[in-house]
Amino acid sequence: MSRDTLFHADGVLCDLHVSSKKQLFQEMATKLLQTEAFKETDIACRDIVGAAMERERLGSTGVGTGVALPHARIDGLDRVHAVFARLETPIDYDAIDERPVDLVALLLAPSEAGGAHLRALAKVSRTLRRQDMRQRLRAAPNAESLFTILTEERNTAAA
Repeated sequence: MSRDTLFHADGVLCDLHVSSKKQLFQEMATKLLQTEAFKETDIACRDIVGAAMERERLGSTGVGTGVALPHARIDGLDRVHAVFARLETPIDYDAIDERPVDLVALLLAPSEAGGAHLRALAKVSRTLRRQDMRQRLRAAPNAESLFTILTEERNTAAA
């Protein structure tokens, strides 16, 4: 699974203004539901928000250094989907390092997609773990630039 199958240009939010995890999940779910991949599904915003919040109850997906990787499994999906947000102002996220979060990648997987879900999560985690990548994402001027940064890794890895 290449990273470009996860992130799409219409699934990137730049300088999103939210004040809580729930509001963040609502905005990200709304963005994802507006993408072409979700037009033919019966999935509602509340389904995504509920699944993400339920996963957070198991333990925070704030992985440190201002990054969160919320993820959930949803009935009705055919593959793993992702939406990315850079927040205008970092929010408290109960991250493992207790730092506020400003870079968030929400991954949604089919209920039965254990391996694909974990591979996608690992791939995004490896990308966002890199300090240079986080710096570039924080400095990007717009959503198009964020998308380019998130998807260019596959090109440089192939060279």
